[in-house]
Amino acid sequence: MIKAGIIGGAGYTAGELIRLLINHPDVDIKWINSSSNAGNRVDAVHQGLIGETDLTFSADTPMDEIDVMFCCTPHGETRKFMESHIVPGELRIIDLSTDYRHQDGTHDFVYGLPELNRKRIVNGARHIANPGCFATCIQLALLPLAKNLLLNSDIHVHAITGSTGAGVKPGATSHFSWRNDNVSIYKPFRHQHLDEIGQSLSQLQSSFSSKINFIPVRGCFSRGIFATVYLDCPLELEMVRRLYEEYYDDHNFTFVTDKMPDLKDVVNTNKCLLHLIKEDGKLLIVSVIDNLLKGASGQAVHNMNLLFGLHERVGLNLKPSAF
Repeated sequence: MIKAGIIGGAGYTAGELIRLLINHPDVDIKWINSSSNAGNRVDAVHQGLIGETDLTFSADTPMDEIDVMFCCTPHGETRKFMESHIVPGELRIIDLSTDYRHQDGTHDFVYGLPELNRKRIVNGARHIANPGCFATCIQLALLPLAKNLLLNSDIHVHAITGSTGAGVKPGATSHFSWRNDNVSIYKPFRHQHLDEIGQSLSQLQSSFSSKINFIPVRGCFSRGIFATVYLDCPLELEMVRRLYEEYYDDHNFTFVTDKMPDLKDVVNTNKCLLHLIKEDGKLLIVSVIDNLLKGASGQAVHNMNLLFGLHERVGLNLKPSAF
């Protein structure tokens, strides 16, 4: 059994991660750290886990007891933790914050988008920087084009996300009375995930220099991301589809579909669905994911499976709701 610990166990992504790991056949959760909830039962905070676990939150982080540590900490806190603790050299770490996503040569964290870096993750990686939710959705829409050197014009992205993307801590724009029956944009053209998106696209297409015009939108629903991405493309739709199918042929969670996907097709799953449309020289890619699973905790478990030589789908055969 893989012995796991979780730092920052009270948030939405941690709740989803705990649910996945409790039901994972090869994982035993040894401890869940939350300084603000130490001593309280986990199911008192994550009530959806009532009847599934007797675990309580811990104030400690005994790293000698575990094989893998998930960091569901606020941005900036994982780096502080790493710098202030003696971390066992053999301990696998999967960080869900932004702290190590930038591959600047100052750390050994591998950027954990399996559809891009699966070989690096499998072949000796110890530390993984889990991608951001918007970044995951948008990159999966564009990776096949980058691999085939087809990102040669400005890229336009409109993506709407659920309220869980803002985290569990209440704020002015996550309050029900404001968010419900409402849509608003935020951080247009300057969202923090743009850096990691550009980094990944340049990894596949070294000549990539196109501008990404990204408009993030707050939606009046709880979870999921629905992104539309369009750019100039000289190829016919049939050829583009072939490139996408070839790229994702040996990946277990990303699928190209002829049907226009709905958000509900992916909510509560670790899937990404992609739909392609070609019109007057423009290629439109529709990409949909669950922000808490494929965009966070599900992808973290996917990375854990790769680190420990398990099949990618173990513990992640999740089904969407029928309604």
